[in-house]
Amino acid sequence: MSLVKYGSATARGFRARRGLTFDEWMSAGRQIARISTASAWWIGDWLSYGECAYGSRYRIAIDLTSFDYKTLRNYVWVARRFELSRRRDSLSFQHHAEVAALAEPEQDLWLSRAERGRWSRNELRRQLAHARETGDVAVAEHVIVVRIRVPRERELQWREAAEASAQPLGLWIAAAADALVRTSEPRAPR
Repeated sequence: MSLVKYGSATARGFRARRGLTFDEWMSAGRQIARISTASAWWIGDWLSYGECAYGSRYRIAIDLTSFDYKTLRNYVWVARRFELSRRRDSLSFQHHAEVAALAEPEQDLWLSRAERGRWSRNELRRQLAHARETGDVAVAEHVIVVRIRVPRERELQWREAAEASAQPLGLWIAAAADALVRTSEPRAPR
């Protein structure tokens, strides 16, 4: 992620080069937003590693990052709630923070809704608050999470198929598996 073609970036700020087109200005903004989101994940993962390897090191982290304890603790907590494979590139760290307290299936459901609806973090927060107020149960109480490892290309194909059918990936996979079960021959009990 290089901002060099758009201007210069230092620890103190970003200076756009003269004559940026609107599209270039937008591209620079997208890159800055990605870096901002990535840095929250990076700090959370870095500090989480430090805690596991060296014990609580918040004083050092506060000195190195200039963030307060509460912010650092939040970064670590959110990072631990989402494995790298579950983090959505199209959503900000703050989107993930909004749903971090939920169970994994609910996190995935709400993040999928936010992706599909292209919700801002504030819209996701509003939608969650509305669901809590109305008692809308987003996910069945007894959900089992199944993890499978697939090559990246296969995952992308599945995501595209799920998007085409306007379903979150998890629901699309479940529907595909259910369809296979219905069409398979019944087996004798063992």
